[in-house]
Amino acid sequence: MAAADQLKALLRSHIDGDEAQFYSVAMQIAAHEAKLGHGKFALELRDMIDKAKSSIRTVEAETVTLISKPRGELSGLLSVSYPKLKLADMVLSESIEPKLTRLLKEQIQVKKLRSHGLAPRKKLLLIGLPGTGKTLTASVLAGELGLPLFTVRLDTLMTKFMGETSAKLRLIFDAIQQTRGVYLFDEFDSIGSQRGLANDVGEIRRVLNSFLQMIEQDDSDSLLIAATNHVEILDYALFRRFDDIIEYQIPQKKEIESALKTKLAMFSTTKIQWSKIADVAIGLSYGDISKACEDAIKDSIIHNRESVGHNDLLQSIKDRQAIQQK
Repeated sequence: MAAADQLKALLRSHIDGDEAQFYSVAMQIAAHEAKLGHGKFALELRDMIDKAKSSIRTVEAETVTLISKPRGELSGLLSVSYPKLKLADMVLSESIEPKLTRLLKEQIQVKKLRSHGLAPRKKLLLIGLPGTGKTLTASVLAGELGLPLFTVRLDTLMTKFMGETSAKLRLIFDAIQQTRGVYLFDEFDSIGSQRGLANDVGEIRRVLNSFLQMIEQDDSDSLLIAATNHVEILDYALFRRFDDIIEYQIPQKKEIESALKTKLAMFSTTKIQWSKIADVAIGLSYGDISKACEDAIKDSIIHNRESVGHNDLLQSIKDRQAIQQK
């Protein structure tokens, strides 16, 4: 049977609500039983642990609904997904990758940092042109940390009635506090624009003031990510509320080659001259490059070709360039 210390650790992690530690200790007990020759029992324990882990996502998927019941609106304000993407699935510039890696390390060591009175990085402002990887970053961080990705539905958050948007924003920050996850405010400039702009209205000022207050008070373990294509209209008071501000750029030739190879890695390619393709693709965003690769793959499948050739990919890239120039 398991050692007394292991049983105590198992019970302690359950009381503390530390699921990661609970499963870690459970696996240690299974391994201990296997060493003692109790193979069947050890296998049963491992199967139970695997089934329990696989059910976590189902339970988390229902979290938004459970939280929203007392308030009746939260399920309409947040959409949830469970990304499986990893950092290796992105092509990142030398300036961005270290920042994301540092954030992930701090999040993984969150308990150790808090035990020393320190808070991990958890509030990011992502700026840059469309298709450069801002939204993908939120998915990757959620995938790396095994957390749900909650996307704020700005279409239902923003209303014309005085005070209603701020009240809905409070529901979202309550969820951020109660349920750990990655919370994405995409097109953030719709609520973060500068106070005093010519087209500013009183309600937008109140919403921004509410957001500034709520983000300042947020001490949760959730990640809050704001993404915008229009950093120039953001209110200056926002910038100091974020732990990191990361700027995304259109990829250069070297990054384009890496993006093409990454996107086509799971498919057969025939004599593709990556450097020449990258030259043609200069000026396209990561999103455009991804779509061009998908178009080339679909064209090969439709025409019963077993691989993606140089001309297939080149034509798809040219088509994307033509669309961008219109």
